[in-house]
Amino acid sequence: MVIEDTLQASERLVQTLRQHGPMTVLTGAGISTDSGIPAYRDDTGAWKSSPPMQHQEFMRSAAARQRYWARSLHGWPRLFYAKPNIAHQTLANWQHQGLIGTIITQNVDGLHQRAGSGNVIDLHGDANMMVCMQCGDKTPRLEMHQRCLALNPNYSDHTPPPNSDTRPDGDAALEGDFSDFEVPACTRCGGILKPDVVYFGDNVPRERVESAQAALRNSDGLIVIGSSLIVFSGYRFARQAHQAGQPLILLNLGTTRADDLATLRLRTPIAQTLGYGF
Repeated sequence: MVIEDTLQASERLVQTLRQHGPMTVLTGAGISTDSGIPAYRDDTGAWKSSPPMQHQEFMRSAAARQRYWARSLHGWPRLFYAKPNIAHQTLANWQHQGLIGTIITQNVDGLHQRAGSGNVIDLHGDANMMVCMQCGDKTPRLEMHQRCLALNPNYSDHTPPPNSDTRPDGDAALEGDFSDFEVPACTRCGGILKPDVVYFGDNVPRERVESAQAALRNSDGLIVIGSSLIVFSGYRFARQAHQAGQPLILLNLGTTRADDLATLRLRTPIAQTLGYGF
């Protein structure tokens, strides 16, 4: 069943939650666009710009790391200062009411936690934390940001063009020669520092996947919000719900990889649809 009226979609969603009890929620970039964080893909699932940083490229190329950290001086603050929108707040409210259980998110912005949700599985990690790829030490991303500014004060004057592309991982569309950019190393061992996120080409930690699968298995169904499910790391949960005969609700304006599996398809704006149920 497909619903395209926003109020009807909201009412049907709340009705389903009250009938089925706690359901698991999977969120993607579409839930955070109303917080000013753009999505990677358009409504057809195609890249809006060039594909994001690949894990292998980041690890083996010093030039790629220089480009990323120089550009993230302007891109990452957009994530850091973003505020939860009505969709995040509604999910936190529903979680406190017992209508939903675990929130599995493909996002790395931490907005579910800032909205007051607990029991959140950050499937792809946390962009506001750093991890050393040699010793595993974890530190706040803000420290790395401040170290980059201190080592490269001339880059603080670089201003992105109006309406420039900022990406969900903190990258920004700045072009130029970044070969003089000094990238700070781990203060403990001198290793490569990387945002504590799963880059494209890397694997989601197995224990994280298993925790999410268990949460879905022990709930009464799955609601997918703001994800095209193109990436298998999210699609696997839609497939799991379908194979288990659980209700599968998709809330996304654009097409998704699981459209043919859905019990209920809501093609309505996310913030407005969830806002009615706040």
